[in-house]
Amino acid sequence: MEFLYDGSLGAGALVTLIVALLFALGFEFVNGFHDTANAVATVIYTKSLSATQAVVWSGGWNFIGVMTSSGGVAFGIVALLPIELTLHVGSQTAFAMVFAVLTSAIIWNLGTWWLGLPASSSHTLIGSIVGVGLMSSHVINHNLGEGVNWGALGQTMTALLVSPVIGFLLAAALLLASRRLLRDPEFHRAPEGKAPSWRIRSVLVLTCTGVSFAHGSNDGQKGMGLIMLLLIGLAPATFALDLGTPKRTLDAALAASKAVVPILTATPAPGPLDEKTADRHLSQFIKNGVLDAWTLPSLALVNEHIMASIGKVKAVSELSTTDRSHMRRDIYLMDGAVTRLLKLAAVGDAEAAALDNLADEWEPLTNYVPAWVKVAVALTLSLGTMIGWKRIVVTVGEKIGKSHMTYAQGASAEIVTMATIGLADTMGVPVSTTHVLSSGIAGTMFANRSGLQRETV
Repeated sequence: MEFLYDGSLGAGALVTLIVALLFALGFEFVNGFHDTANAVATVIYTKSLSATQAVVWSGGWNFIGVMTSSGGVAFGIVALLPIELTLHVGSQTAFAMVFAVLTSAIIWNLGTWWLGLPASSSHTLIGSIVGVGLMSSHVINHNLGEGVNWGALGQTMTALLVSPVIGFLLAAALLLASRRLLRDPEFHRAPEGKAPSWRIRSVLVLTCTGVSFAHGSNDGQKGMGLIMLLLIGLAPATFALDLGTPKRTLDAALAASKAVVPILTATPAPGPLDEKTADRHLSQFIKNGVLDAWTLPSLALVNEHIMASIGKVKAVSELSTTDRSHMRRDIYLMDGAVTRLLKLAAVGDAEAAALDNLADEWEPLTNYVPAWVKVAVALTLSLGTMIGWKRIVVTVGEKIGKSHMTYAQGASAEIVTMATIGLADTMGVPVSTTHVLSSGIAGTMFANRSGLQRETV
């Protein structure tokens, strides 16, 4: 168990950690078999591969997608959580919120899978996060609007809303292009009970591979983010900061902090400023974006604490457990405040560049995912991918359009899906594999004048 925690946990905390991890991995497992049809629908429906071959192949590429992911989407999901949850991640309230998020997402995914509906696991998880954030803020301070990071949610919702539209339009355009470029009428026929030619099978297996890889690289990161939140809360000595951070990274981060000291200390605080006061002012600034006379001095104090903590050690592992948790909190506050400042264009170009560099240099200490977490999520998502495909495959193949899906339609939708998810990965935003693919199928049905089944859509 040494890879899991530092040996300082009591029996109760260790049991809580294990149960929490099982919940998080359970979400990824359900996500896997709920979203299997996204990748395998075309190859199974067109008989390009047998069901067993398709789900095993898809599961393998899901695994590879998770293992090669950057982690940007994982921490984009965490950024949606209310600031109190991230800053006080070890509290009972925080764990209640995480369990509520995972339980509601699992129940909804199971329900829509049972009904054969290709609903989005991404939308489910994000909706759960927004729900517990709103209720948490209502219970704690009776202010419903403070429980969600609205800035991060706006960017995420934009990606979730725009990506199906992109899927619909681009898949329709690609199908029309294929009708001009691919003159062989076999490409534009629906399956007739037998396997297609090797050319069509090759194209569909290739697109299935791409969607499976993309699904793993994006959806797998959502579970990673929640698992890291749990690990940081219950085993902060091991997971609050990346203990393997190289000395050169620490030196570069320290240099970035020193470079912004003149910017942050140019204006003195209006009154006495201690750590608690600075935390309160920065938390409020991150939430509401209202810059006042306390903001820069508070950020200067947090920056000073970070420099003092790292300046006295040669490696992160030399920091005490308390110092690691405290430093993670300080880095989070600093990053959130700098992000707000840059969005408000509250400083000049040179100052903005220095502050942006500050956030970038400290980010590797907190935004990291251990290899064993990636392996656990990859295995769970892949195993989930290997079951539960049949209900949704039929919906995707037959119940979106009024006629059955053709080979060209399936390939067009999958090409657009893997390209859209790949773009989202580079931007660090979550998108729904399910909605992009289903919208892509709908777009090809529209372009082909096949008609849409309104009830399913």
